[in-house]
Amino acid sequence: MIAMSNLPPPPPPPPPPGRGPGRAPGGQGGEGQEGRKGPFKGPGGLPRWSIWVLLGVLALLLFGSRLIPTSSADKIGFGAFETKLQSGLVKEFRLNNQTLKISGQLTNGDKFSTTAPVGFPNEDDRKLIELKGVDFKPTTPESNWFTSLIPLLLPIILFIGFIVWMNRRAQGQMGNVMSIGRSKAKAYTTDRPSTTFADVAGYESVKQEIKEVVDFLRMPERFKEIGAKVPKGMLLVGPPGTGKTLFARAVAGEAGVGFLSVTGSDFMEMFVGVGASRVRDLFQQARKMGRAIIFIDEIDSIGRKRGAGLGGGHDEREQTLNQLLAEMDGFETSEGIVILAATNRPDILDPALLRPGRFDRQIVVPLPEYEERLAILKVHSRDKRMGSDADLPVMAKGTPGMSGADLANLVNEAALQAVRRGSKQIERIDFESARDRIMMGARRESLILSAEERRTTAYHEGGHAVLAAVLPNGDPLHKVTILPRGMALGVTQTLPEERHSFSKDYIEDRICMALGGRVAEQLIFSQQTTGASNDLEVVTGLARRMVREWGMSEKVGPMAWHGQQQVFLGEDLMTGGREYSDSTARLMDEEIQRILTEQEVRASKMLAQHRAGLDLVAAALLEKETIDGTDVAKLIQQGLGEPGRSPVEGTTGVPTGS
Repeated sequence: MIAMSNLPPPPPPPPPPGRGPGRAPGGQGGEGQEGRKGPFKGPGGLPRWSIWVLLGVLALLLFGSRLIPTSSADKIGFGAFETKLQSGLVKEFRLNNQTLKISGQLTNGDKFSTTAPVGFPNEDDRKLIELKGVDFKPTTPESNWFTSLIPLLLPIILFIGFIVWMNRRAQGQMGNVMSIGRSKAKAYTTDRPSTTFADVAGYESVKQEIKEVVDFLRMPERFKEIGAKVPKGMLLVGPPGTGKTLFARAVAGEAGVGFLSVTGSDFMEMFVGVGASRVRDLFQQARKMGRAIIFIDEIDSIGRKRGAGLGGGHDEREQTLNQLLAEMDGFETSEGIVILAATNRPDILDPALLRPGRFDRQIVVPLPEYEERLAILKVHSRDKRMGSDADLPVMAKGTPGMSGADLANLVNEAALQAVRRGSKQIERIDFESARDRIMMGARRESLILSAEERRTTAYHEGGHAVLAAVLPNGDPLHKVTILPRGMALGVTQTLPEERHSFSKDYIEDRICMALGGRVAEQLIFSQQTTGASNDLEVVTGLARRMVREWGMSEKVGPMAWHGQQQVFLGEDLMTGGREYSDSTARLMDEEIQRILTEQEVRASKMLAQHRAGLDLVAAALLEKETIDGTDVAKLIQQGLGEPGRSPVEGTTGVPTGS
């Protein structure tokens, strides 16, 4: 007996067919650096502008007295001074023998200043001064040695200041280089508000497994009494957008112990050995906390298989991985430290990283089921103003395959659509428009099709829609449109039901439906266009997997061969080639061609049988541009001339949740 967990997961449902110019992707999607705060700090921790302010104040003190006049005396010429002196109008004056500046006071109290010529006063001037009784005092100021040294000291002071500034700048850069090996992990303390498990909707089994580790870190005595050991590492595995990082934030809020968060890319640097040094520093920080949780997001960036790729791999990444392996379960054990990691590529991780003793548990975080999608929609709608007709259960049923991030985006797109509509609350029509935008692409208003292209597109999409409505094992038809959306000129949208495995009949019906557009063009116009290019890619991929991987071919038998693995995924260059002979390859090609040919003939027969319904659906599309799955079913019944009965027993044209 083979355990189901060892079987490869079922493929996601292929996108519904659509018609485009050479490519029609269809309508269904499957699926700090912290800034410096404040001014730049110069030497000594002072702002850079303070240095220039200090220099300006010093220059003002030294040269301000010479540049700014401080005397209120009137300047007069020396001739006018002599005239006033001879007239007896001068009461007193002083003479600076060095600068020959004269400053004095007249008999009326006015002050004056002037400049004397060289040789003043001579003998005649002295006699006149004595005759007029003027108080004359010549002065010779003594030279200030400090002032005389300033012109010599100022360049030296500026040079010394420049050297000190350069030295401190170099020391700061050297400090950054020396600290490059330190971990960049962000620490979260228990008093810091963060996300809790109450903020994570659904995923009760995942919460239970993670809560065991949280409980161990909170109450280790309870586990040690019976000799239980907590897993050292837990690996969260799941598609992008399922909330793996959100679970880690919830653990940080629930644990009550130290929590260190780091991404895989933080370990890698341009310098050799930095990654291993940062791993050591990360675990040293965790040991100082006593009991702690280390979360490594996107661990596949450093945990890839060693020795993979051309040239033997990446030495720096391998050194970082080796240090991580040694810290997790090496010679020195790390008690009380739990590693929590997340990745969406577990297939490329090194086997030594996944062995017991390191990452003991792999917790799968899958795409949410109906109940979980409903809970996620409720969480993201808590702060939104919802209308009375906004039915979240119906929307949860109509969004299979969407991740938590997709559902959050759906609610936000609905809110934006309500704003564009001018509404003050989110209604059902807003959710429908948001889902169409996400699953089928944005409508291209500027693209205008000619009449011939619109008619061809209408029959192409009509072929998809008719087969989707009449095939017994396909997904329910939701909507078909000939309005250009995304890269397609038209889209046929189905709503897949909750499926965890896919039968052969289901896959054959998917291939038949995808070929319906090409067959309808051939049936009506007797020609083929490039609009079916993506349809052919989808059906060829499905048929190839039926033969090579899923054992759905009687001639090939119950054997599975995967495609050639890429070298960078860890497969050896010499052994990653084809595992089967040329005759087997020829047989597989023949079986793939047989499956596609049979489904094309089947599609041609069914469209010929429902030719009247196809014409009615195409006419309705040309008139309304968009019709629902229920309208398609009614038009097919009308074409058969038997209203009130489904075209094929067991077929429903009403999509679940529509």
